[in-house]
Amino acid sequence: MKLNKLNSVIALGLVAITGILVVQFFWTKQAFNNEGKKFSQTVHITLLQVVDRLYKLSDNEFPLKNPINKVANDYYIVNVNNDFDAQILEYCLKTEFERANLLLDFEYAIYKCESDEMVYGNYVSFHNKSEKKSSFHFPKQKNLVYYFAIRFPNETGYLIGSLKFWLVLSGILVLVMLIYVYSIFTILQQKKYSELQRDFINNMTHEFKTPLSSILIASNYLYKQEKIKNDEKLAKYTGIIIGQSNKLNSHIEKILNIAKSDSAPLTLDRKEIEILPLINDVIENIRLKHENLKVMIESSISEPKIYADEFHFTNLVYNVIDNAIKYCENSPELSICLTKEKNGLKLEFKDNGIGVSKKKIPFIFDKFYRIPNSRSNEVNGFGLGLYYVKKVCLLHGWIIKAFNNQVNGITLSLQIPQKQ
Repeated sequence: MKLNKLNSVIALGLVAITGILVVQFFWTKQAFNNEGKKFSQTVHITLLQVVDRLYKLSDNEFPLKNPINKVANDYYIVNVNNDFDAQILEYCLKTEFERANLLLDFEYAIYKCESDEMVYGNYVSFHNKSEKKSSFHFPKQKNLVYYFAIRFPNETGYLIGSLKFWLVLSGILVLVMLIYVYSIFTILQQKKYSELQRDFINNMTHEFKTPLSSILIASNYLYKQEKIKNDEKLAKYTGIIIGQSNKLNSHIEKILNIAKSDSAPLTLDRKEIEILPLINDVIENIRLKHENLKVMIESSISEPKIYADEFHFTNLVYNVIDNAIKYCENSPELSICLTKEKNGLKLEFKDNGIGVSKKKIPFIFDKFYRIPNSRSNEVNGFGLGLYYVKKVCLLHGWIIKAFNNQVNGITLSLQIPQKQ
């Protein structure tokens, strides 16, 4: 079974980020090991310098054999093979570690021949002056007489601290991974809700179509009967049933078209069309229902033409004018202005409606969005008109904007580029 495009992108993204995290883990581990080797080498060289100073203070020659033995990651045995003083040893250790810029806390113990055991020396801190007593047991070494042991209890923390860059980078990658997973989860949820919404709308509208068609057929048959025509009240009521049924049928068709356009993109049949005759035809059709509509058309171009789909552009103009009429409390007045611009045409629809608050203007093109105001309960519709307008503009590559007028109403502005 082939994965769809979304699932493929999700899978590739997860594989890529997981691969980056794995590589980052190995790089961080390798860097930690390298820092450990570097630390061990520095300690080894520093302890050689300490042994050299101890021999010089006792006027003895430095042994040819390496006196340093690393027992564990943070534990070293130094065979001096000569008697030495504990205070001189601590002084040499502190001095050489400071010179090597290895300012890490350490503790040491010295082997005492008299008691045949390791005697704890001191806990030396370069940052904290308070003395600490170690609970660590310094084991005795066989075949050694004059030696001391040194241990770095905070070596692991020191090495981790030296990997700040790698740790920060790893943290960022983990954060990116979490954000990506959360985003994918959100996208899948939204996709699921969108599919449920579309299926519900399709099922609901199709279920409405069957009884509505029956109502229209029966109403039209009833309206043609002589008894109904001769009775003024019955004819009026039958006409109301037919009119409201047609209006409901129109709403259902609009919802079906929007749902269909969401599942399959609208196809455009672009050609050169004249704007003014088309707008006048739309106005004449709307005046059949709204006789009091006043429209003033201004154009700085004698015969403006655009390259567009005539059917969808006609619906666009109809929806904009119809929306302006719906949200007007007085006699609707509309001003349509056409102006020439450098890159094309600008078509503006200015109405005298109730307007929209500045905060809600960005949402008027959203699907099913209806602005809560004094006209919302009186206006029939589903909030799909301007959504369709915005979709047609996007398909044509036009830019649509909405803003409030200075007095009342809003202006919808379409920027239509020239034919390429």
